[in-house]
Amino acid sequence: MKTLKLWMLTLVFTASASIGFAQDGKKGQEVKFKTSAVCGMCKATLEKGLAYEKGVEKASLDVNSKVLTVTFNGQKTSVEKLKKAVNELGYDADDAPATPRAYERLDECCKKDAVH
Repeated sequence: MKTLKLWMLTLVFTASASIGFAQDGKKGQEVKFKTSAVCGMCKATLEKGLAYEKGVEKASLDVNSKVLTVTFNGQKTSVEKLKKAVNELGYDADDAPATPRAYERLDECCKKDAVH
């Protein structure tokens, strides 16, 4: 009887672990974009703006290198959607240019040609 209980417990644990891994398979994906961000205000705008995007777990901009690192759930969003979100915040993302209207709404210090 103890062997049967142990076997059942092992079976339940293995099945639940397998289901957990299958569901988490796309969580924690990471993508990096080279952006046109130039200052601390850009950092705040990008990190806060991406926090509202579905599936984003974390966004962090390194202002010196202009690289935005986004950790996300691939079951809820995609790299293309994230790139579009960056563009709609007014910033370039790799080869995708910022949306002109969003770029115009940026503060002067956040524009690519601003003197810092």
